[in-house]
Amino acid sequence: MRQWILKVHPKDNVLVALTDLKPGEEVIYEGVTYKPTEFIPAKHKFAIDDLPQGAEIIMYGVLVGRAQSAIPAGGLLTTGNVKHAASGFQSEVHHHDWHKPDISKFADRKFNGFHREDGSVGTANYWLIVPMVFCENRNVEVLQEALIKPLGYGRKKTYELKAQNLIEKIKSGGTLDEILYTEIEPSGTAIGSAKLFPNVDGIKFLSHTGGCGGIRQDSEALCGLLAGYITHPNVAGATVLSLGCQNAQVSILQTEIQKRSPNFNKPLYILDQQKTGTEDDMLDHAIRQTLAGLMQANNNTRRPAPLSKLTIGLECGGSDGFSGISANPAIGYTSDLLVSLGGSVILSEFPELCGVEQNIIDRCVDKEKANRFTNLIRTYSKRAEEAGSGFDMNPSPGNIKDGLITDAIKSAGAAKKGGTSPVVDVLDYPEKVTKPGLNLLCTPGNDVESTTAEVGSGANIVLFTTGLGTPTGNPITPVVKIASNTTLYNRMNDIIDINTGTIIEGEETIQQAGERILDYVIKVASGEIEVSAVNHGQDDFIPWKRGVSL
Repeated sequence: MRQWILKVHPKDNVLVALTDLKPGEEVIYEGVTYKPTEFIPAKHKFAIDDLPQGAEIIMYGVLVGRAQSAIPAGGLLTTGNVKHAASGFQSEVHHHDWHKPDISKFADRKFNGFHREDGSVGTANYWLIVPMVFCENRNVEVLQEALIKPLGYGRKKTYELKAQNLIEKIKSGGTLDEILYTEIEPSGTAIGSAKLFPNVDGIKFLSHTGGCGGIRQDSEALCGLLAGYITHPNVAGATVLSLGCQNAQVSILQTEIQKRSPNFNKPLYILDQQKTGTEDDMLDHAIRQTLAGLMQANNNTRRPAPLSKLTIGLECGGSDGFSGISANPAIGYTSDLLVSLGGSVILSEFPELCGVEQNIIDRCVDKEKANRFTNLIRTYSKRAEEAGSGFDMNPSPGNIKDGLITDAIKSAGAAKKGGTSPVVDVLDYPEKVTKPGLNLLCTPGNDVESTTAEVGSGANIVLFTTGLGTPTGNPITPVVKIASNTTLYNRMNDIIDINTGTIIEGEETIQQAGERILDYVIKVASGEIEVSAVNHGQDDFIPWKRGVSL
């Protein structure tokens, strides 16, 4: 049965509108009648009882704000009458009981992946071309132009053909209205030749703006991130372009590769432009070596692997007021299922754990992990404040418009992605996941920086929830886009893969949606489904330059 309002936690003193509510409209929840005093947009919150100035606002059972002015029962919570507030926390670990979910449906399931010699299993098989410094980006572009189409990795030219049709209309004297409003269907879709290497999913190019300038720690972090991608189970090998004099030295990259893979033996070709001489010589070598590497990569084929070989990154972007009550809890249940099956999950975005720190600390398996989490998040928060900002400034205009009016409200919902399992490890960017279970990774809340980091730490699938819609993807790891509401799913289904608006509409439980998502993940990991971000070639890659980014 469809509900119109929702109380997320028994302790809450606010209700969430699941649809637009008119002033004076009576709505019933669990036998109690409520009457908004003003228009309450869907996804926004209103007070259950009168809240005097300074009163605590409780949602998800935690402190998420304080009333800046008196809010009557039925009154809308806004940025004008509510200010950010969150409870304090201690690094002392309290007892955490975890009740594992029923995994009988998945106990014997496997996925078909690419097995690597270090024991990891990829959900894809890519070749990388990596610049050590931004000076090499143009050479990377030259290689991209030289290799992609001839090897059969070119993309459809729908928009190019549409543009050509419109240009022809202009040449033939078409009017302004014809150009603006005439429906144009392309006469064809040039897709390119068949793939020369059918077992290689593609060549990916990790262009970036780093590698030199800044501080040396920036270059070390970049080398660690690039090493994470080169050693990643979804990667067969790499061609690396170095200028030679940059801060991000090849020796640092090699050290970081050894940290992550002591017996590293993938094909790796490193070219130094200042040693090679002419640009023509270097690019000639790069093309020859890349083709040789692709020949080796093509020998690997998909074979069955246990679900314990999956590492799922948990991400959100363009969140709305429904994200924390549908999509995020759903992938939280998926997370718990995978952990129970022996797999790994990564919860990142530290600015979006503001207000739920104590809950996270209480889930840490030991005091060492709790202390590391406490130190990382306090240091991050302090740096943000020193820069004149703070975690309270994390919600974007889109978040606020859709009901996430304080960072604590946003964070309490965002943390649901991590399910309820114990925290087995706490990692600083860009460290690698080495333990099965729930891992915390220090990253910004910025979705692309965080997704880039999660993949660098080993995520071979990313579950990405959104309430407003985003095309975000990653060069080497499938990013599964999950809508928090059906309206978004129907409006932007070209870039969204899964709908959890069914939870809001009462058609499905969180547990049912979580199981459905895991079933979808297995198919994506096996190469049976191509997610929208891969289909569109959405290869977002933004390294975190270790400064203040919320």
